[in-house]
Amino acid sequence: MSDGDTRDWPPQTEAVLRRAGWHPGRSVPTVTWEAVLNERGDFVAHDAARRFLSAFGGLVTYGWPADSISTSSAVRFDPLRAQWQDERFVRASGEAGALLYPVGTADEGASFLGIAEDGALHLVRDRVELLAPTTGRALSRLVEAQGARSALWTLGVATAESPFWRRLHSVETGPDAGSRWPEETDRVLRAGGWFPGRSIPTETWEGILQQTGASEVHDAARCFLSEFGAVGVSHRDPWDSMPWMEFSLDPLAAFWDAEIIDDLSEQAGVALYPIGTRDRGNQYLAMAEDGSVYAGMDSVWLLAPTPDEALRRLTSRIRPTASY
Repeated sequence: MSDGDTRDWPPQTEAVLRRAGWHPGRSVPTVTWEAVLNERGDFVAHDAARRFLSAFGGLVTYGWPADSISTSSAVRFDPLRAQWQDERFVRASGEAGALLYPVGTADEGASFLGIAEDGALHLVRDRVELLAPTTGRALSRLVEAQGARSALWTLGVATAESPFWRRLHSVETGPDAGSRWPEETDRVLRAGGWFPGRSIPTETWEGILQQTGASEVHDAARCFLSEFGAVGVSHRDPWDSMPWMEFSLDPLAAFWDAEIIDDLSEQAGVALYPIGTRDRGNQYLAMAEDGSVYAGMDSVWLLAPTPDEALRRLTSRIRPTASY
């Protein structure tokens, strides 16, 4: 995305974006996001979406100062937040009169962000609102909304229930159940987006993390993320209604925490690469070159000696009698 497309913004907007990790000329691959969204809905990426995500994808802006208002109104440029929401985007595109492709969320996840082929950003919720006709102006409007209570969105609006919980009732287990792992593991993973033979490119995750100083990805992590990246169990309220602990196999959760992963590696005595989080981000999940999976934040422990065993443990019930 050229400077002419983006930088019609005031200094405050640029400062917020730079704190989030943006810099002029930033360019990251978008193929991973496109592949996952193609699996999980009828999403058609266009050039404006690719340019935008190449420049801003993976960033989270909190505004300035980082108080309770700007934090709760965080803007996350993560298109995978719209997975399985293709029908919603079809309706939004019809209302906007333009093909909208998801590029992230705002308002604690209650609002999606969609970009049209001309680069205009739209806010997508129960209605569609044009933020601005140019990307730079739209970003400025989002940053301004983070610094004050804005009519652009209403803080505290609850997000819709994750598609994971709807899918859980309809997925069927396959032949791997009982051999590779238990039937319940198979069902939970399928509801989270996995399927046999799944193989997605990992270049987007690798490219972004490399820019933040993460260690180079090893073959075990790349193979694991190709099959299981972007799979997980979503949180829902009330917390005690969840049979399984929330987890997300998204390596970008470690965007700013290369030093923490390095510290966990030193404690474990092996080189670790981030593969996700669990317990609502309170524990990192990281993989060693031999495929063993570790968990931790301040301290580290071996979760499982193999990837499949780690998945079995991640999908083990913490509340055997809880309903879902």
